[in-house]
Amino acid sequence: SICDQQIHIFSKCALPCVPPPPGAGIATFPASEFRCLRPEDPSSLCLECPLHLDEVCHFLTLCPELSLGWFEEGRLVAFIIGSLWDQEKLAMDALTLHKPHGSTVHLHVLAVHRTFRQQGKGSILMWRYLQYLRCLPYVRCAVLMCEYFLFPFYQKSGFKVQGHSDITVGPLTFIEMMYPVRPRVHAPQQWCLRGHEPRLMPPSMGGV
Repeated sequence: SICDQQIHIFSKCALPCVPPPPGAGIATFPASEFRCLRPEDPSSLCLECPLHLDEVCHFLTLCPELSLGWFEEGRLVAFIIGSLWDQEKLAMDALTLHKPHGSTVHLHVLAVHRTFRQQGKGSILMWRYLQYLRCLPYVRCAVLMCEYFLFPFYQKSGFKVQGHSDITVGPLTFIEMMYPVRPRVHAPQQWCLRGHEPRLMPPSMGGV
């Protein structure tokens, strides 16, 4: 398993934690926790993140359910920020917009605090995030753009190269990668007639 025995195993879907009521005493934190982020959570990582803090808060206001943070004893050590997109390829608008009716999750950033780097936390968090996306019925796939030196990292997580990205930032160019959260199944189609209306029937489950 990608998670070793020291990592606390949570339920399949990461759920936001409910803060204790006022007067409940000193809060205690689990040793390790994965949950969706609140706008105030990433402030300790803002200097570690390619996105500006206001950009992070922008997406956490629009779509906090597409984020995932890793907390250790209450401290945020890594996070992923995503939003929805509604086209096959990413465009410049994808850097700032959230398309609520889209079925593609655009991963904007995976950030790990420098103290916790080179420990495999980025790979583990990505694995947890992709499993979490399977809990969201409207998500078909996840896409990202990255520089070429990051290609092996995302490939190990299951992402496939889609080609060169149309997006450039100054002199930087990127490749676009995709992870099929729900792979399309190409099955033979059978038609039958009920009255005067054609109806698409699923293929037979039995062998012929």
